[in-house]
Amino acid sequence: METEETKQNQTAAHAKTASVSDMTVGSPLRQITKFALPLILGYILQQMYLVIDAAIVGRWIGVGALAAVGASSSIMFLVMGFCNGACAGFAIPVAQSFGAKDYSKMRLYVANAVRISAVMATVVTLLSLMFCRRILQMVNTPADIFHDAYIFLMLQFAAIPLTFGFNLFSGQIRALGNSRQPFYFLITSAVVNVLLDVVLILGCGLGVAVATWLSQALSVILCLWYIRKHMQLLIPKGDERRFDNKRTSILLNNGVPMGLQFSITGIGIIMLQSANNAIGTTCVAAFTASMRIKYLFTCVFENIGVAMATYCGQNLGARRMDRVIKGVKDAITLMLIYFVFTFALIYPFADWMMRLFVDNGEAEVVGRAAQFMRIANYFYPALGLLTILRYSIQGLGYSNLSMLSGVMEMIARCGVSIWLVPALAWMGVCFGDPVAWVMADIFLIPAFLWVVHRLKTVGYRG
Repeated sequence: METEETKQNQTAAHAKTASVSDMTVGSPLRQITKFALPLILGYILQQMYLVIDAAIVGRWIGVGALAAVGASSSIMFLVMGFCNGACAGFAIPVAQSFGAKDYSKMRLYVANAVRISAVMATVVTLLSLMFCRRILQMVNTPADIFHDAYIFLMLQFAAIPLTFGFNLFSGQIRALGNSRQPFYFLITSAVVNVLLDVVLILGCGLGVAVATWLSQALSVILCLWYIRKHMQLLIPKGDERRFDNKRTSILLNNGVPMGLQFSITGIGIIMLQSANNAIGTTCVAAFTASMRIKYLFTCVFENIGVAMATYCGQNLGARRMDRVIKGVKDAITLMLIYFVFTFALIYPFADWMMRLFVDNGEAEVVGRAAQFMRIANYFYPALGLLTILRYSIQGLGYSNLSMLSGVMEMIARCGVSIWLVPALAWMGVCFGDPVAWVMADIFLIPAFLWVVHRLKTVGYRG
């Protein structure tokens, strides 16, 4: 008869041979870079097919259709940001338990995270579909693009369960230090999405949302297949499947604040989007084009941050605060090197990038969008610091502080929307993101120092 100790030893031996990565040993810079690179490449692919979506819509359907897609983008960030943030939060206790080598507790977290996500996905989907029209009205969507924006948004909301599924399962895979497989699944999904774009948009006229929906379904199936085939360490067995009130509470304490952080930030973006929508369709189209390219560049900062959440979570579980501090310093160095690269590309080529979305005759759209890109680029170091500190704090188990940084962003964007945009019009819109990033950093820097001091003093009690 096997003892519990024997089972744990067998599980530990399996963990060493499975497709996992222990981030509590080795060079922090190497571990962070190795983990972040597949994330970055994967999200660049995601953003590239969003760019292709927008380019197809803007060039083959028209500026009005491009504006329709853009008019709903901030609403999508509000809803999908909650889904992504919550799932990222659910992965943190998994990473901490893996770092502590407590695999049974890790699987208990996995089982309860699946339950919570199923309930959340159902509720968020129903509420989003119910209030879709009213939300578009609240953000001053121009009448000439309202119908197209409504159809696009409804189709996107219908895919919320798939978004939850992929982010939950890929987050659990990454919590064990494996960021490669989700990257491979994103490659497959991106190729399928682009092919479906051509067939459904140009061939059948069904729109970008259906193509995205089908590609997301494929990515969920691939994650489940990989876990069952190659990561059985994550699969709960027997009593590990039970409902556990304490573990559920810990998951919610990590996931809900992270989800709300994105949603609160999204409220500020909606305020900015609403102010921009009131300026006119040309500005909406310029905003859409510039945001597509901006996300293509800024996703690198975001994913260095995502890497830090897993890195800090594992090292907190292993009680290695010295590695946490060294890792944050290395991540900041990596971020600054990337900033120099973005400046060398964006400043001279921003106008050319914007011409991917509209005809050369749309000079006003191109000029405004390029101006937006250049102004945001100056403040990328502030964004990079924001993502590194925010995700590090989350990985260390203080998600409420991360949520408060989202509140700072929301307040800043609301202030820009209320005062700067009416006074400066499009120039005010261009400063919406930079002001929000700086305000969040003002909060996050002392917050991170406090968390480190507290953990050194009190210690980890996971």
